[in-house]
Amino acid sequence: MLRTLLKTSVAAAAITCLVGAGNGRSQPKRDVDLLIAHGTVYAGDGNRPTVTDIGIVGDRIVFVGDSAKAGIQARKTLDAKGLMVMPGLIDAHTHADEELASPDSAKRLVARQVMQGVTTSIVGVDGDGTPDIKAAFDRMEQAGIGQNVAAYVGFGAIRERVLRNDARAPTPAELQAMQALAAKGMCEGAIGLSAGLFYAPQSFASTEEVIAVAREAGKRGGLYDTHQRDEGDSSVGVMPSLEEALRISRESGAPLHLAHIKVSGGPHPMGDLVDRIEAARAKGQKVTADQYPWTAANTALDAAIMPRWAQDGGRAAMLERFEDPAALAKIRADSGLTPVLARAIMISGAPHQPAIVGKRLSELAANWGVEPIDAAIRVLKGDDAEIVVFVMNEADIVRAMTRPWVMSSSDGADGGHPRGYASYPRLWQNYVVAQRVLTPVQFVHRSTGFEADTFGLTARGYIRLGYFADIAVIDPAAYRASATYTEPQLLSAGVIDVIVNGGVEVEGGKPTGLLSGRALRKTPPAGTCP
Repeated sequence: MLRTLLKTSVAAAAITCLVGAGNGRSQPKRDVDLLIAHGTVYAGDGNRPTVTDIGIVGDRIVFVGDSAKAGIQARKTLDAKGLMVMPGLIDAHTHADEELASPDSAKRLVARQVMQGVTTSIVGVDGDGTPDIKAAFDRMEQAGIGQNVAAYVGFGAIRERVLRNDARAPTPAELQAMQALAAKGMCEGAIGLSAGLFYAPQSFASTEEVIAVAREAGKRGGLYDTHQRDEGDSSVGVMPSLEEALRISRESGAPLHLAHIKVSGGPHPMGDLVDRIEAARAKGQKVTADQYPWTAANTALDAAIMPRWAQDGGRAAMLERFEDPAALAKIRADSGLTPVLARAIMISGAPHQPAIVGKRLSELAANWGVEPIDAAIRVLKGDDAEIVVFVMNEADIVRAMTRPWVMSSSDGADGGHPRGYASYPRLWQNYVVAQRVLTPVQFVHRSTGFEADTFGLTARGYIRLGYFADIAVIDPAAYRASATYTEPQLLSAGVIDVIVNGGVEVEGGKPTGLLSGRALRKTPPAGTCP
């Protein structure tokens, strides 16, 4: 597709008057640093798109309208004729923490996100967020990052700092220390507390313990975000797990956000799940969720198949139990690894055993002449292996996707699953273009404005006057996923330009190397922090 880049010199003096896009309101007239011209603009507010121009000065949107009629002069113009212009996408649940903290500037760009049109990543998810928010954000900004980043403080990180990997309840003094760490993270700019109660050692925590820590987020205007204790039938069951999450939210005062809503394995009561959430919402409880558009999950092999007691004390203790005949027999009995689950599990990461990557666990068991649980133990002895698990139901994905309280996410990382490189183009291809589950307007709103409102990201998520200039320009006909389950690290196609805080990070489909992202610190209510 032919694109032209127009560069014009401009006078330094301000222009006197500027009229917006059909709204009759005067806007201060001035030269602009960057003009995105002739694009089909989706503002992120759920309204129909309009063909219009966007003017940017510094990091802000200062003009939306007909630039020719307004006599706008621009230092740089990006021609977006025939293209879709929208607020930069906000990834509600992503594992970009290590990339953003990397000493390598190429990794800090997080090209896999930018090349999907993502300009803001929510990190610290699944309970992993550091309580040292200020220090982490300061390092990122000093080094330069390619994404805006907002973060949760993590229940898991807090619990490990105080209790290590032990399967026990905290003493009153230890619980007080955990609460202090949660308060510290919130006061340093976290958007809430995340938990991953599916994972050891977080799974060792009682509901009451989580409530006590989550209350520190609730009193400071934060969310409670959770990878539920069970998303299927691996332990307590998905419906009791949901009831626990709703209770934690109610008693802590923190609105509930359900990470990557799904039902995995066993029967599929997604309708029951949706009905229960909507009943809670009807009673005034604040509940939202995010979702990635894939039928396969991505997790650690031990998390998926090892009984939680076997993980008490961490990986080293688990490996010791493999060598204890009595403990090994109990692991085999308690694992719940069925032939069906073994066929659903594919090894996606094993640095010390590259030959097994891409193999199903059932296939490895057959090749080695052992039971699936023994094949899994053999893998775990050599690696803290990562897996892709094909356990979701397409009808469930669609059922959740159509709910107005569900937003988009990737749950992606740099490898192991294509969702880290291709979730948004896949959502567009499969559920907007092919199946028409979502309209283009809904795709944009649930990936931008709705998320900014939910997470309290001030002046972001919309194309509006005075808002930060986070903008993605895509070719809707070419926007597609390249990554697959066997080649998960292929960059997506169809993103033409990406602007982050007014800086052009992608131009003409190619990253420029600019790092214009920022740490988005949330300010707690007055009087709630020292």
